[in-house]
Amino acid sequence: MGDQAKLSAGGADYDYPVLKGSVGPDVVDIRKLYGQTGMFTFDPGFTSTASCESALTYIDGDEGVLLHRGYPIGQLAENSSFMEVSYLLLNGELPNKEELEKFEFTISRHTMLHEQLATFYRGFRRDAHPMAIMCGVVGALSAFYHDSTDISDPEHRKISSHRLIAKMPTIAAMAYKYSIGQPFLYPDNNLSYTGNFLRMTFGVPAEEYEVIPAVEKAMDRIFILHADHEQNASTSTVRLAGSSGANPFACIAAGIACLWGPAHGGANEAALNMLKEIGTPDKIPHYIERAKDKNDPFRLMGFGHRVYKNYDPRATVMQSTVREVFEALKVDDPLFETALRLEEIALNDPYFVEKKLFPNVDFYSGIILSAIGFPTTMFTVLFALARTVGWVAQWNEMISDPGQKIGRPRQLYTGPTQRDYVPLSQR
Repeated sequence: MGDQAKLSAGGADYDYPVLKGSVGPDVVDIRKLYGQTGMFTFDPGFTSTASCESALTYIDGDEGVLLHRGYPIGQLAENSSFMEVSYLLLNGELPNKEELEKFEFTISRHTMLHEQLATFYRGFRRDAHPMAIMCGVVGALSAFYHDSTDISDPEHRKISSHRLIAKMPTIAAMAYKYSIGQPFLYPDNNLSYTGNFLRMTFGVPAEEYEVIPAVEKAMDRIFILHADHEQNASTSTVRLAGSSGANPFACIAAGIACLWGPAHGGANEAALNMLKEIGTPDKIPHYIERAKDKNDPFRLMGFGHRVYKNYDPRATVMQSTVREVFEALKVDDPLFETALRLEEIALNDPYFVEKKLFPNVDFYSGIILSAIGFPTTMFTVLFALARTVGWVAQWNEMISDPGQKIGRPRQLYTGPTQRDYVPLSQR
């Protein structure tokens, strides 16, 4: 028998198994708690609860570690491609040359959207938020692709996974085009996954679109850095929706809806707006003093993280990427100088060091996306595009788990106890 955790309640002692992962903290298995004691645990936000067993992504927030299938995110972002990382998340191992080429070919052959879906876009107001469009269109995919919605069939799951990863750039680019009144561009399968997305977003039919290598590389890195992040709110939403047996398109639409929340997917937009408010480097000391004042509503956005209590490992890659993009596009933006100066001051200010408020990935990604030409309304859409592969991989893992049950969180009820109905005339 392995390690046991002892719980004393109601004058009795209960033992619960302690489970060990391949890395990370041990976990107390309390699945029998209610049956044995009649009690639940109380854990708002599930911050101390493992809701599933997963072999995909590991995060150590205290040490600033993010691993995909064991590989550090920094190594993947520097040396890999988004397609390669997608294959890794879906299949568990990095592909060889032949496997990668086959995977890229497969994805490229699923990039087209059903032509009738174009009419869905025209049903939205011209000024609709791209995330609203994305939620609707992704949810509608299940009405068009009936041949891949049998979740009990591994081949169906594989096809729907490939379709979602392949079609998301097309859906995102069309949402952007619709918002600015430009015609949709069909995918060009001769381009890379990321290059194709850039062309569909910024190209126009009358002109040849040139993919700038530095921008393509930067976008690919941003996609890699956002590909998966363990059991966050949107991923947990996808798993919870999937636990009911919902089709994969509906599950991913649920994830997109959750990601839309400003506390989850909107952080890079908030960081960019903060930098715009600060304006120039000489105003930073004033704003830092405001950030320290508990009575002042101003907060430094893009610093600190719910999970990382150390430097966000994704931010290191982004910092160097900012320089590459700005040089390639010949951007002379005071926002970049303000960002670097703010980072330097914050990293050396005892207040921020003590509270471990280090720059996170959102601090840099917003500046890069803005320089490339994306409006802030598209930032969360790009996040959803990249995270789709993580959602799909997590969904596949969950469906393949024979021990998976429908999600059913418990509650601590604090409402009225049972009472009798009072007729309207007596109230």
